[in-house]
Amino acid sequence: MIEQEHLIDLQHISKDYDGVTVLDDINLYIRKKEFVTLLGPSGCGKTTTLRIIAGFETPSSGKLLFEGKDILDIPPYKRRVNTVFQKYALFPHLNVFDNIAFGLKLKKMPKDEIKRRVQSMLELVNLTGYEKRHVDALSGGQQQRIAIARSLVNEPEVLLLDEPLGALDLKLRKEMQLELKSMQQRLGITFLYVTHDQEEALTMSDTIVVMRDGHILQIGDPKHIYDEPANAFVADFIGESNIFRGTMVRDELVAFAGREFPCVDFGFGENVPVDVVVRPEDITVVGEDVGQLVGTIRSVLFKGVHYEMIIDCGEYTFKVHSTTMQPQGSRVGLSIVPFNIHIMRPMDTPKREAADDAV
Repeated sequence: MIEQEHLIDLQHISKDYDGVTVLDDINLYIRKKEFVTLLGPSGCGKTTTLRIIAGFETPSSGKLLFEGKDILDIPPYKRRVNTVFQKYALFPHLNVFDNIAFGLKLKKMPKDEIKRRVQSMLELVNLTGYEKRHVDALSGGQQQRIAIARSLVNEPEVLLLDEPLGALDLKLRKEMQLELKSMQQRLGITFLYVTHDQEEALTMSDTIVVMRDGHILQIGDPKHIYDEPANAFVADFIGESNIFRGTMVRDELVAFAGREFPCVDFGFGENVPVDVVVRPEDITVVGEDVGQLVGTIRSVLFKGVHYEMIIDCGEYTFKVHSTTMQPQGSRVGLSIVPFNIHIMRPMDTPKREAADDAV
C-alpha cells in the first residue's frame, strides 16, 4: 500500500458538556482523497467529532491539525471544509441556481465564474436544467443533491456529511449511496461521513471508524471491520453475528457452545476467556450424522437472497443464513470450518496502524 499524506489529525481530542464526557482522548487521522465514515449508535460522539473539525464546536482539550497546522483558533468560514447536514437548510426564497451560488456571491466572484461553477455542479449532481426551479418544488433526493452541490461549489478540500441520507426513503437512500461514492471518486476530495447505518458505511467507505461512548473501538477498511471485528460490540453492530463466551484451549483450538472447535487463531495463551464470533452465513447446515452440533430449526424467514433460520442446539441458539431452506421443526447438523471462527479478547481495541495492513 502507498502511504497517503495525512490531511487531518485529531490528537488527544476530548470534549465535555457540563461535566459529561462525550469524547475521551480521540486520536484519528484522515488522509487526502479518502472516504472516511464515523459509525456508531446515537450518543457515541461521531457528530461532535465532525462538528469539531467543522469549527462549530471547540474541544475541551487536544489538537486539530490540518496539513500539520493547528486550526482550532480558525473560525469555520475560514476552514477548507464544508458541511452537508441531514436538514439541508436550503433557502426557500431562492431558486436552485441562487442556492448553489450563494457562497460564491458572498466571495464576490465574477458572474461568469459563478455561472461556470454552478453549471458544473448541476452536471455533477445530475440536475442540469433545474437552475430556475424553486427548491420547495423538488423532491427530497433532489434537495439533498442541491445541498451537496452548494457545499462542493466552493471547492473545499474536505466535505463533511452529517447523516445526509437519513430523511430519504430506502430506495432513494441506496441510490444516493452509490452516487455519493461516485462523486467523491470523480472529484478526488476527502469525504468525512457520519452515520449510524452499517450498510451505508460498508457500501461507501474506504475507512470505517467505529465509535461507542466517546471512544474509538476500531478503524479499518469495510472488509477488515466485517471479517475481523475488534470486539463483541463491533461484531454485533456491523452486520449480524452469533457471539459466544468461550475459552481458548490452546493455539488453533477454542471451546464454545459446549464443545471444542478447530480454529486458525493463535497467540491468546492457554485456557483463557475469549469472545467467539461466527457470522450466520458462515455456518453450513448438514446432516445430523456429520454436524459438529445438532439442533432443531425453530423458525424460518425468507429474506430475499437467503433464508434466515434460528436453530436451537439445547443451551445454545444459532442464527444461520442459507440459500437452501430447511423446514421448521427439522433436526439438522451445523458445520463451521476453522477459518470462519473469529476469536477476540473481550473489548480488545487495536490501533489504526494495525488495521491499515488490510487497507
